[in-house]
Amino acid sequence: MKATAMAEGIYRLGINLESDQLFEGMWPMTDGISINSYVVQGDKTAIIDLTEDVDDKPLQFERELASIPVQPEDVDYLIINHMEPDHTSWLPAFHRKNPDLQFFITAKGAAVLKAFCGIEKNVHIVKTGDTLDLGKGRELVFYEAPNLHWPETMFSYEKSSGILFSCDAFGSYGSITDVIFDDQLSSEQHGFFMEEALRYYANIIGGFSMFVTKAIELVKDLDIKMVAPSHGIVWRENPKAIIEAYSRFAGYMNGLAEPEITVIWSSMYGNTGQVVNSMVQGVRGEGVPVHIYRVPHDHVGFILASAWKSSGIILGMPTYEYRMFPPMAWTLDMFGRKKVWNKKVLRFGSFGWSGGAQREMDTLTEKLKWEFIDPVEWQGRPDDEVLARASQQAAALARQIKGQ
Repeated sequence: MKATAMAEGIYRLGINLESDQLFEGMWPMTDGISINSYVVQGDKTAIIDLTEDVDDKPLQFERELASIPVQPEDVDYLIINHMEPDHTSWLPAFHRKNPDLQFFITAKGAAVLKAFCGIEKNVHIVKTGDTLDLGKGRELVFYEAPNLHWPETMFSYEKSSGILFSCDAFGSYGSITDVIFDDQLSSEQHGFFMEEALRYYANIIGGFSMFVTKAIELVKDLDIKMVAPSHGIVWRENPKAIIEAYSRFAGYMNGLAEPEITVIWSSMYGNTGQVVNSMVQGVRGEGVPVHIYRVPHDHVGFILASAWKSSGIILGMPTYEYRMFPPMAWTLDMFGRKKVWNKKVLRFGSFGWSGGAQREMDTLTEKLKWEFIDPVEWQGRPDDEVLARASQQAAALARQIKGQ
C-alpha cells in the first residue's frame, strides 16, 4: 500500500493486524484492526504515532512512508499521542535510524517513554494549548486527554486542515484496505464500522467514559473537519458522527442506554438452559429487542458490547459449589472492571443441594449500581410453574425498560 493523502502535506499510513490475533492479548478481532499513523509536512516533517513491531508491519510502514517520499532519517518530530505498545513498540528501532529525532509528548508520557524505550534525550513536554509550527501554514496544537485510555494520552489538532488526530479515542475494530474515509463506505460498511466502534469502546474505552465526556468538551469549539483515529476509518464527510457516537456510548454508563435487553446464560447440565426460551419469550412479548449470549461459549468481548448498549440484563447461571457458575463469575468480574453500570437486572438459575449463586452475585455487583427485580431460582429441573414465572419476570423487566 501507499500513503493516502488526506490534505496538502498530510498523509495516513496504515497497517492491519490480522483476525487470528487478540487485541491487547484478550479481545477478538474477527475482521482485524488497523493501526494508523499520520505524517504532517511543512518545512519540517512530523509523524503522529508509529506502529507495532510485529511480523513484517514495520517494513510495510517504511514502504508507505517511502511513497510520500520520506525516509526515517528525514523525520524531524515524532508526536506521541499514546505510549501503548501497539503504537510504540517499533519506536526504539525507528529511533536508531534517526537518533536526532525530537519527541513531543505529555509529562506522564515522557515517564513511560523512558520506562519502555529508555529515551530521555530531545523530549519536549507539552500541555494543553501548546503548539508546534512546522512551517508552510502547518501548525499542531496539543490537548491533554488523560485516560483515553492511558493517563498520558493527548490529542493533536492541525489547524489549517482541521484534522483531529485522536489516537485511541473515536477508534474501532476492523481492517482498512482500499477504503480509508467514511464517505467511501457503503451503508453496510458504515454500519459495520459503527458496530465495531461500539465493541471497541466497550472493550477498551468504556471504563473511562467520564474522561470521554471531558475530552469531547475540551475540543467542542474546534473546527474539526476530519477525525483521524489510530484505529479504524478516517471520518471526513461527517466527523461529528463518530464524536456523537462516542458521546452516546459514554452516556450508556450513566443509565442512558438503549431500550434493549441482553440475556447472558450458562448451564452445567441443562436445567438452567431449559428456562432461557421462557425468558426470551417474556421479553419479546413486550416488544423489546433481545440479544442472547452463552458463556463460556461466547467471548466476553462481544458480550460486553451488547450489555454496554442495553438498559436491561438477564443473567442465567446455576449454583456451583455454593457459589456462581465460574464462567459467569468471570464475566461479571469483567463487567466490574469495565464499569457496566446502571442496569436493570434479572437473575435466574437452578441449584442442586443448596443455593448461593445469588449471594455471590450480589457481592460481585454491589458497586455496579444495578437495580434488581426478584430472581427466578429453583431446585433441580424446572417445572411449568418455574417456566411461567420466568416469562412473567422477564416481561416485567421488559416493561421497566420500556417505561424508563
